[in-house]
Amino acid sequence: MPPRRSYDQYCSAARALDAVGDRWTLLIVRELLGGPRRYTDLHADLPGVSTDVLASRLKDMERDGLATRRRLPPPAGAQVYELTERGAELLPVLQALGAWGAPALAARRPTDAVRAHWFALPLLRALHALGAGRGLLEVRLDEGCFHVRLGSPQAPPYGDGPAPGEPDARLTLDTAACEEISRGGAALPDLLRRGRAEVTGDGPLAGELRAV
Repeated sequence: MPPRRSYDQYCSAARALDAVGDRWTLLIVRELLGGPRRYTDLHADLPGVSTDVLASRLKDMERDGLATRRRLPPPAGAQVYELTERGAELLPVLQALGAWGAPALAARRPTDAVRAHWFALPLLRALHALGAGRGLLEVRLDEGCFHVRLGSPQAPPYGDGPAPGEPDARLTLDTAACEEISRGGAALPDLLRRGRAEVTGDGPLAGELRAV
């Protein structure tokens, strides 16, 4: 494997960018924060990345200790990529970048791709700002479904698709409302009060969200 490119600067920010500063790397991290993913799934949820670039970035991430590769046991038998503990520590970095980039999210452009689980990071920020407690929350949008985990540091913070098992609460909102959360233009309690978001479920998390 070729040597890693480096800024050759004795600076922690430069060292961090040596590892994650290449185009697509942090977006791969965003996908893997949701749990193990097959190469084909990563390629499908990173529209615009070439197969060569994706393969190269994944190799770089393995070399730098950010991701690892393993084969699932039968009957699946598929090879998946997942973040190491060091790679998972990039969650607050992605959160900070998302908050910083939120003002740049104007109306969606015709060329913009969208996946339901891309709204997980801004929604997690909104839930943490509310001081929401522990639990598994399933989120339903026009584009699809994803789930987030609160108060479970050992598990992936979010994932694509329905919640595994029975969630503690379900949150349903339209895409426009979720876009407002992403832009920082609307608070979740306000959306709930105005009926643009709905919480269902009987668990403590559902009651907590209905009470905000």
